[in-house]
Amino acid sequence: MDNKPLLYRKRIIPEECIPLKDDIVIYASERIIVTSWKTLHPKEEFDHGYSCYFLQEGYKVSRFLRSDNSLVYWYCDIIDFEYRSDDNSYIFRDLLADVIVMPDGFVKVVDLDEFEQALEAGSLTEPDVCRALRCLSKLLNIIYDGHFESLTREITMRV
Repeated sequence: MDNKPLLYRKRIIPEECIPLKDDIVIYASERIIVTSWKTLHPKEEFDHGYSCYFLQEGYKVSRFLRSDNSLVYWYCDIIDFEYRSDDNSYIFRDLLADVIVMPDGFVKVVDLDEFEQALEAGSLTEPDVCRALRCLSKLLNIIYDGHFESLTREITMRV
């Protein structure tokens, strides 16, 4: 991809779609998009990081860093997206089920309560749920099989 795409984050809870205008696209292909970013509201725990959107796989892997560049954790969002060729933009929708991988390798699945809430409210359709669970399962299998580095490498080799 020659032109850097515009990126948007579409959330279900709360319902919003915001441009990620401050994110810097480091690399973009038909397979992945790698970005650097700063938190919108800096926290003591972390203030910046990098993300890799795996377009066909349905997840985004993010490296959350402290101000001294030390790793807080890896955060994995289950996502889907819409590509708009008219303005070369991607709208990434967060499908709510997330995975945190700590530096010591501890793995935690989070936000399943929001996932269930969105399903009950009708904000997620049955195909959304099936896609999210399929992507979550694939991601967890990569992690549990000891191959998470194959995903994090897309960030570490480009920054």
